[in-house]
Amino acid sequence: MTESVLAYMQSLGQAARDASRVVAQASTAQKNAALLAAAKALDAARAELTEANQKDLDNGRANGLEAALLDRLALTPARIDGMIEGLRQVAGLPDPVGTIRDMTYRPSGLQIGRMRVPLGVVGIIYESRPNVTIDAASLCLKSGNATILRGGSEAIHSNRAIAACIQRGLAEAGLPAAAVQVVETTDRAAVGALISMPEFVDVIVPRGGKGLIERISREARVPVIKHLDGICHVYVSAHADLAMAQEIAFNAKCYRYGICGAMETLLVDQAIAAEFLPAMAARFAEQGVELRGCVQTQALISCLAASEEDWSTEYLAPVLSIKVVADLPAAVTHINHYGSHHTDAIVTENLSQSRQFMAEVDSSSVMVNAPTCFADGFEYGLGAEIGISTDKIHARGPVGLEGLTSEKYVVIGSGQTRG
Repeated sequence: MTESVLAYMQSLGQAARDASRVVAQASTAQKNAALLAAAKALDAARAELTEANQKDLDNGRANGLEAALLDRLALTPARIDGMIEGLRQVAGLPDPVGTIRDMTYRPSGLQIGRMRVPLGVVGIIYESRPNVTIDAASLCLKSGNATILRGGSEAIHSNRAIAACIQRGLAEAGLPAAAVQVVETTDRAAVGALISMPEFVDVIVPRGGKGLIERISREARVPVIKHLDGICHVYVSAHADLAMAQEIAFNAKCYRYGICGAMETLLVDQAIAAEFLPAMAARFAEQGVELRGCVQTQALISCLAASEEDWSTEYLAPVLSIKVVADLPAAVTHINHYGSHHTDAIVTENLSQSRQFMAEVDSSSVMVNAPTCFADGFEYGLGAEIGISTDKIHARGPVGLEGLTSEKYVVIGSGQTRG
């Protein structure tokens, strides 16, 4: 790592640390004012945003960027509208900072409870989508944190233009510009520096491909909120309404193939497999989904043979593995062994089965009679999300405002001493 990059990142870190102390004390009204002013600035800067984004798109095409990545990179008028709406929505969300819960009196006469507080400085490392800049900045600001944003080099011009709008919003609300900083250098060494500054950064959130997240998890000296894979399952029970099950399974896979909440493995109870699978397979075939099945599945429908590797693969594509299982315990065992602890669903009309599934499946979201593609911060009522966590400590599942805060104990006395 060059000294200049390290020095630059440390200067960002020190500025963010100083700003975090100011933002942590900011009122809800002040934070909301910054968010709404940033929304106005974005609306007024549509031409500048489009021009900056066009530079990134032109560079991407010149560098042979794939069509799918170019699509993620594009700031269309609708996506700019979405960013503006996202800022307004976050401004409308309840502020978690300073809320106190579970105040109880102890025999000593002390009152003890918990207060929600910001994490401090949040580093966000992400790829392609420039709208993540707004999602991350708005959630971090509303939750009282400063943030350092390191977007992909392919989106550098777009991210700078968006950051300029956020800075205008901060200035109008009287908050420090360093509350939201975009890393200006495209040098990859900046990432290594950002994840190695525990004196300045309190948590890292990587958003991107598995390779990026594995690297961050391996090398970070700062706590990381992340998920590696979204190997999501839908289990169709012997007690399922099969018409409902077909709609749920189809939506879980085909709503969008590339999201982390897309179903990658369909588990079907052997008691209803012969009745359920042929019609389900025909529907997937109409959509162009490639099916890979176990031996029992192959006996019922036309599909490729599933390999052992298929059960632990996140396709992010129109490919689906199907397994016929003996019963609910077998489905739970399969999910806990092959899944990624992201999101898994059961379709059943049996209440005890649904409770057993919710209790025993070790995932950040478990669903009953709903498709896994609902695993999303907005759908959960969190507003925008910073990402989804499959970790078990601190935040788990979609990470919104509350996930970007922590708790501290507050103790209120009236002069008691400990004897």
